[in-house]
Amino acid sequence: MTNASTGATAGAATIDPQEAAHFGALAKDWWDPKGSSAMLHRLNPVRLSYIREAIDRHWHVDEATLKPLAGRTALDVGCGAGLLCEPLARLGAQVTGVDAAPENVAAARLHAAGQGLAIDYRAGELETLGGARFDLVTSLEVIEHVVDAGAFVAGLARALAPGGLMILSTPNRTTLSRLAMVTVAEGIGQIPKGTHDWNKFLTPDELTGLLEAAGLTVTDLRGLSVSPGRGFVLSENTALDYLLTAVAR
Repeated sequence: MTNASTGATAGAATIDPQEAAHFGALAKDWWDPKGSSAMLHRLNPVRLSYIREAIDRHWHVDEATLKPLAGRTALDVGCGAGLLCEPLARLGAQVTGVDAAPENVAAARLHAAGQGLAIDYRAGELETLGGARFDLVTSLEVIEHVVDAGAFVAGLARALAPGGLMILSTPNRTTLSRLAMVTVAEGIGQIPKGTHDWNKFLTPDELTGLLEAAGLTVTDLRGLSVSPGRGFVLSENTALDYLLTAVAR
């Protein structure tokens, strides 16, 4: 499972230059649903469904509302070429995307312009935002690629506005995730080889601990599983991958 990208972090110490280079090299294929990010394209609908549920629940929005983020700001950290930023913009948010790989940011800007979407893309770290805070902060399939997960989470927490909502996703460190995501998916080329270091995967308890240390409370945890007939689905099984929401205490 490819990540949204790596590296846009709270400080330079959390960026792994090799990770940034790895994903920057994939920038030209990011929007190709049959290219190197094909797995991410298949994963995106279920992630967006979870995000929409979280938005509606947190801000008491009618699920029939087309633009539930109207008047709100959103930040996607490790945004890649904008696969999440663009849907957030269509939900009405004023969106900022940050990524460590300049190649990804260039691809994101080009694609957004072609879609007529005004998204503020930044190459680098959270410091490029000048201390700005956002109603919604997302970072999907990113934390497993940074050098210092605790510092990364602390940076995300500082970017979250009072009353805001944070949504993260990451693979769980289990035997299943090693087999499915590293041995099989990378072995047969479904995911570019070298994308994942299984030892850097975080369990839900570990990530919850980092969020609590940063002053946040986890309010929801949901697994991402694979159904033979339906593809990726939300479930109670967190053995492969999971999404969670957090708010400031």
